[in-house]
Amino acid sequence: MSKELKRKLTSRKLWLAVVGFVTALLIAFNASAADSEKITGVIMAFATLISYIVGEGLVDAAAAGANNSEKGR
Repeated sequence: MSKELKRKLTSRKLWLAVVGFVTALLIAFNASAADSEKITGVIMAFATLISYIVGEGLVDAAAAGANNSEKGR
């Protein structure tokens, strides 16, 4: 996965834009407020999970890179 894609997937702005877009669609299709809240909650939970996974992957990759550079000395 490229660094740019990782950066975008961990962006709060991206996930808020997704929530805003989905909420607008739900309003356009006359979804109930309860349904809108549930769907928005699911999206934000997914965004939190993806951000955590990608963030931890970046930390692990940086640590592995630091270990490899120390071994080469």
